[in-house]
This record gives sequence, structure tokens and C-alpha cells, in this order.
Amino acid sequence: MTQWVADPRGGRGRGPRAIARAWVEVLVRPRRFFRVGVAPADQAPGLLFAVGVVSLASLLRLALAGETVVGAPYPTFGGQRVLSVVLVFSVIVALVAPLVLHLTAALQTLLLLPFAPDRAGVSETVQVIAYATAPCVFVGVPLAPLQALAAGYGAALFVLGISEVHAVSLPRAAALCALPAAAVFGIGFGGFDATETAFLIPLFGR
Repeated sequence: MTQWVADPRGGRGRGPRAIARAWVEVLVRPRRFFRVGVAPADQAPGLLFAVGVVSLASLLRLALAGETVVGAPYPTFGGQRVLSVVLVFSVIVALVAPLVLHLTAALQTLLLLPFAPDRAGVSETVQVIAYATAPCVFVGVPLAPLQALAAGYGAALFVLGISEVHAVSLPRAAALCALPAAAVFGIGFGGFDATETAFLIPLFGR
């Protein structure tokens, strides 16, 4: 599932500079990015990208709000703050991010099966989800409107990427991505809570 091929046939470049370039490209030219930057069996750069996004968002939350896990209070174990940070980041990098990424890709693949006869493979779906997290770096900033917009843009990138990579229309992609997008961006990155705090409570109250 995480094969890093030597010749990805047009996939992403390797190294920190390439990951940073991918982050900019997917934010400003997403349609072109998904069309040319997603390649079969080239999951490793995408996995590193998603882990980097979650780690940066967590570091921002730690620096600005005293929290480190995106969408959750900072946990301290046994009064050891530094060791707790190391433990949480290790769990995120080694377990949580890869597991969520692949489970979501599996769910999305099942949803695509009956409706996308010309779909690409699971590997490409993993990459789409990974790169769609690009705006979610900003969910680490403790401003609910910014968090809501970042998660919402991530969900939109997800839909666009699925449409481009799996050759389905945008309306169909939006319908097929609704459940996975809600899980990743609404719950995982806290988009639902941020939207409620920033927009719904001021308009309608609790």
C-alpha cells in the first residue's frame, strides 16, 4: 500500500522541496495538480505529505493554543510534557495518519465501484485524499473561521481530485465523496465544530 516506486510515471518528486512545491501547487492549481501529479503506485510522497500536514497543524496548535492534537486538547501523560509530545507525534506519524488515509481510501473505492467504470486504482485515491489535506495546515491556528474555511477547502479539493482522477462529473464526485469528506475534514480536522463556532452559533445561538 505504501510502495515508493523508482519511476512513478509522472508522480511527485522526492524530498522536502518537492513536498513544499506540491503544497503550493495543490492550493493554487488543484485541477492541473491532480491531473498530472497523481500516478499509479506512487503513494509514499502522498503519505509523507499528509503526515507533514497533520504534524504542522499540530505544531501550530501547540505553539498558539497549548494543544498538539488537531481538534482535541493536548494530552499530558504523567506530568511529562515533552515526552507526551514525542509520544503523540509518534502515534500520529506511525499509526493514525496512515491508518485513516488508507481506511478512507478503501471506503471511497467501495463508493466509486458502481458509479465510476473508468476509475483509477486505490493508490490514486490514497494520493488524492493525502494532497487534499493541504489547506488543513491552518486548522492549527485557533481561529474558528480560518479553521472552517481550511477544512472546507480541503473537502472541495477532495471532490475535485476524485473527479479528475476517477473521471466522474463534479456533482457525482460530490455525492460519492460526502461521507469520506465528512469523516476526514468535518470530524478529523474539526471542520464541523469550527463551522458551528464561527458561523452557526453567532447566527442562530446554541
